[in-house]
Amino acid sequence: MARIDSFLKFMREQDASDLHLSTGNPPMLRIHGELVRIDAPPLENDDLKALVYEIAPEIKIKQFEETGDVDFGYEYPGLARYRSNFLNQKNGIAAVFRLIPSKILTSDQLGLPPVIKRFAMLKKGMVLVTGPTGSGKSTTLAAMVDYANLHRKDHIITVEDPIEFVHRSQQCLVNHREVGVHTKSFASALRGALREDPDIILVGEMRDLETIELALTAAATGHLVFGTLHTSNAPKTIDRIIDVFPTNQQNQIRASLAESLKGVVAQNLFKRVDKPGRCAALEILVCDNPIANLIREAKTHQIPGMMQVGKKKGNQPLDDAIMEHLRAARVTPEEAYEKASDKKKFRSLLKAPPDDFED
Repeated sequence: MARIDSFLKFMREQDASDLHLSTGNPPMLRIHGELVRIDAPPLENDDLKALVYEIAPEIKIKQFEETGDVDFGYEYPGLARYRSNFLNQKNGIAAVFRLIPSKILTSDQLGLPPVIKRFAMLKKGMVLVTGPTGSGKSTTLAAMVDYANLHRKDHIITVEDPIEFVHRSQQCLVNHREVGVHTKSFASALRGALREDPDIILVGEMRDLETIELALTAAATGHLVFGTLHTSNAPKTIDRIIDVFPTNQQNQIRASLAESLKGVVAQNLFKRVDKPGRCAALEILVCDNPIANLIREAKTHQIPGMMQVGKKKGNQPLDDAIMEHLRAARVTPEEAYEKASDKKKFRSLLKAPPDDFED
């Protein structure tokens, strides 16, 4: 048993999502979105380095010492998996451990809209799950892959950095690949995947032009591609993909994206006020022909209006999801206002509305 396992066990007992270890500070836990100090003395650099190096693979220690940053997965047998990150900072080494639950929650258990299951059963195209760090993107993606794994008879390849949720092959064959361990990069894994007879490819992070281009190619050639981006809503997701490419390629990419993109799920997490925990508000874009035409014609600013009139198809504006939480008294009006797209809808619900210029 590694010495750090006692911290990870305590983290689980406190229902924390993250453990922060930083030289010069006591250990801290993120509980329901807020950092809480553990009643312990500040950590010394050499002690902390020994503590975290004990569980890191040699190749990851070498990478960390060369670059000052590294990610990898760590499993506490019988408890959970953790996404681990080491970094150098002013006072010395620091590390962050994100809890990845061993049990994959279904879309029903997560309360996700029925359209999520439809996305999981698509034969080809691209579905993107977006949102800020820590917004639950991996959990939503895992629910989609889990549904496909139970209801399809296909080959699923996941490419992640590091591997997070582990899916046991059920109706599908599932192969997990970790960047830096099983493959050199997302791009090299995607190039290889096209020769590995996949039906579904999960790309843990679409972080550069080459990866995005290969993912679009895979989606256009008869594969279902799931991916993530750090964008706040559906229109910004589309703009982000197009803006990655040089100006002289953007018209071509708009046409390719209009053809391949089938859906965007953009989510935000909110602190609950009715009980401990957090809840997700989802914006969902279902890409039909009218939406595809807007993408092709560079009119993404018109997409929110199309989502409003296309709710029967499964579209869900973010503000509608936030308002539903607010009416059910799950979140505060202040947080609803802060994270809403159209703040004017929520301004009148505030006890102390800000000045108009902040709308």
